[in-house]
Amino acid sequence: MGKNVAIVGATGAVGQEMIKVLERRKFPVKNIKLLASKRSAGKEMTFKGEKIKVEELTPTSFKGIDIALFSAGGSVSKEFAKYVVNSNAVMVDNSSAFRLEKDVPLVVPEINPEDVKWHKGIISNPNCSTIIMLVAINPIYKISRIKRIIASTYQAVSGAGAAAMQECIDQTKDFLNGKEIKPVNFAYQIAFNLIPHIDTFQDNLYTREEMKMVWETRKIMHDEEIKVAATTVRVPVLRSHSESIMVETEKRLTIEEVRNAISKAPGVILEDDPANKIYPMPFFRAEKDEVSVGRIRYDLSSDTGIMLWVVGDQLLKGAALNAVQIAELL
Repeated sequence: MGKNVAIVGATGAVGQEMIKVLERRKFPVKNIKLLASKRSAGKEMTFKGEKIKVEELTPTSFKGIDIALFSAGGSVSKEFAKYVVNSNAVMVDNSSAFRLEKDVPLVVPEINPEDVKWHKGIISNPNCSTIIMLVAINPIYKISRIKRIIASTYQAVSGAGAAAMQECIDQTKDFLNGKEIKPVNFAYQIAFNLIPHIDTFQDNLYTREEMKMVWETRKIMHDEEIKVAATTVRVPVLRSHSESIMVETEKRLTIEEVRNAISKAPGVILEDDPANKIYPMPFFRAEKDEVSVGRIRYDLSSDTGIMLWVVGDQLLKGAALNAVQIAELL
C-alpha cells in the first residue's frame, strides 16, 4: 500500500536528504508533496526522475496526507502540528519542539521501535548528536547497563543547515585569499576554527545542545538514572559528526565483548584496527547510513569505563534517515 507523503522544509539540507532517502530505500510513496516557505515555493525538485514543484506550506497542505516529515525548525513544527494531526496524518518531526513532551514518542528505530505504537499523531526525531551516540552505545547497554556517559562532540556545520555549510566553504576561500571574514550563521569565524557553543547557554552553564543529549538519552533508553555530561563543539567539517565517548558500565566488560556486541548490532559498523590506521573519520563517513565505531579501549581512570570514537553522517542517520526509518515503522 503506497503512502501519501509530505516533506516540510523540502528545500533545506535535511529535506533534500529526506527526498533522496525515500527514493533510495524504495519507501512505498504513492504521492509526494514538497512543502516549504513562500520564498521557496515554485522551485522544482526531482523525485524518482520526476520533476515536482515545491508548494507553499499552508494549514490545508495535509489533506489526504498519511505521513508528514518535518524539517523546517521548531516554530514551524509547533504552528502546523495541529493541522497535520487534524488531517489524520502522522507528523515525524525533526525539530526539538516536541521531543520532551510526555505523550510524544522519541524514537531511534534500532533502539526503541516499540515506542512508535503509542503516538498520538506526532513522533519526534531525536537530536543528531544523541542519535549517533546512542546507536553506537546501545549494543554495549544491552550486555551491561550503562551508568554514566561523558561525551565530547565534534559537530559538522551541516548541523546548522545548508547556508552554514556554504558559509564554511566561503570562509575557507576568503581566509586563503586574505579576505575579511564576516560570520553570519555562527558567533565566530568557523573556517580553521572550533566553536564550543551550539544552541543557547543554560543556567547550569551547559548549552541546550549539551542538555538535549542528557534529556533525550534518558527518554530513549527508558532510564532516568543514567548520568550524562556532554561538551558540544562546532568544527569546520561539512558533513558527519564525530564524538569521543566514555561509558561506565555496571559490570566490567572486556574490549572483545564490546567489539563483538557492536559488530553484530544494526545500523553500526566497526572500524577498529588502530595498528592498520583503521578508525572512523568524518570525511569518509559522509553519505553513509551507518554509524561507525572505533578506537575502543579501556578508560584508564575508571574500573568499568570504556572509551569509544564514533562518527555518523548528521544529515542521514542524524536526521533524514532516522525520520524515514520511523516512517517505515509506521
